Amino acid sequence: MAAKKLKKTAKSKPPALDKLLMPAIGVALALMGWQYMKGAANEIVRIDPTDELALREVFFGEGPGKSYAVLCHTPSADPSKKSLPISSVFQDAADEYASTNRADFVLMDCNYELPESGKTVAERFGIDLKKRPSIFLSGKVGPPKQVPLKHLKTGHMLTKLLKGMLEPHAQKIENTKDLKAKCLNRDMCGLLLKGGKPEPYVKDAVSNLLNKYPDVTFASVDSTLMLLSNLEEYLPEYKAGKHRFVLFKKVSGGLDIAGKDENETEGEADKKKDTGRLVTSIQPLQYDSLSFGSINTLIQNAINTKGKSMRKIPALPTIKTRTKKLEAAEKKKRDRFVDRERKANEPKPDEQQQQAGMGGRFSQSNDGTKEGRKAERDRRREEHRKEQGYKPKTPEEIAEIERRRRERMAEEEAKWNVGYEEEEGEEGGDSPVEEDYEDLDGDEYVDLDEESAGGSGDDEEEVIDLD
Repeated sequence: MAAKKLKKTAKSKPPALDKLLMPAIGVALALMGWQYMKGAANEIVRIDPTDELALREVFFGEGPGKSYAVLCHTPSADPSKKSLPISSVFQDAADEYASTNRADFVLMDCNYELPESGKTVAERFGIDLKKRPSIFLSGKVGPPKQVPLKHLKTGHMLTKLLKGMLEPHAQKIENTKDLKAKCLNRDMCGLLLKGGKPEPYVKDAVSNLLNKYPDVTFASVDSTLMLLSNLEEYLPEYKAGKHRFVLFKKVSGGLDIAGKDENETEGEADKKKDTGRLVTSIQPLQYDSLSFGSINTLIQNAINTKGKSMRKIPALPTIKTRTKKLEAAEKKKRDRFVDRERKANEPKPDEQQQQAGMGGRFSQSNDGTKEGRKAERDRRREEHRKEQGYKPKTPEEIAEIERRRRERMAEEEAKWNVGYEEEEGEEGGDSPVEEDYEDLDGDEYVDLDEESAGGSGDDEEEVIDLD
């Protein structure tokens, strides 16, 4: 068989160079523009160490209350020379996390000597410049804290650390010290007492509450292992698998005690004052199941009433390991508390009689007699005066009212006696004597002399003198 002849295909020629040149130039310009816009958007600002207000804002969170991620970067002493490049870890983290607006990425010369103390910025705040890159967090997040080197291998690792430190999350409570520092010493704190592993809807509810109430601290404690003494009697009874929630609001005091602590200078210790004993109030959630709506209503009511609806507790809660012995003791304590509450809410015998008297017309306080009706009127009068804020008048006020009343009486007397005086004057008689008036209803005045005479002046003129 003869081999089939293959058809020769024409070789395709590459496009002309001028046709590829324009698209390549367009792609290059687009990449350059993207890099330029990226650099312009994530430009890192340098903090001027001579600006005292800027330093106080960065280190102590004054002003807008922002959080800062600071890279210690010393500029070149010679303006003609370029300074050291910015750490790629810091730059990558700034590019990735700056869009969240939770932290400002800035540069600072940590070798700058502060004029007041004579120490450098690094020495004043304990920054180890031997660990490079030297990055620390400060501002709203708290005092300056240097980032460990294990989190500075890549920009993504630094971003992950920033999310854990800056984004809101519930505090984990493990002992009494944590409870006081992380929850009770805050202005308002919501504590979740977990009865087991939290369900997804519980986690979502807490996450939404963290975003809605940034000024409220949220914390959690494992109730399966720990027991909160001085608090359990106010909460629903513990059941395995059931979560509980209680809201704390600080009433007064704090944890600061006058004196010098560790890592404090003498000047800082002198400025610190004793805040007094910490006192707090509580509002437990009485629902069987937790939800975003129920907790949100609880917090909103506490904020609207400024904590007036909350209950002040005599002693601060303490965390103890849950044991059967402690559970039995807490149960007895709860029973005693319930009995006290029940007795306090029971009406007294006098109150029972008063409530029975308010039940109907012919009850014990109003039995239909004259005395009963009078007692009912007096009771209603007192209630009305309390509602209207009535205050009894003082003797001085009564005397002033009486003086004004007599002045009005004299004015009215002068008005009504004008014609009578003129008539007597024409007849040549004496001026009328002073007359007495009695105020019967506060509006009209009665001439007692005319009534006692039994007639008018006209009747007297008609009498015939026989003598």
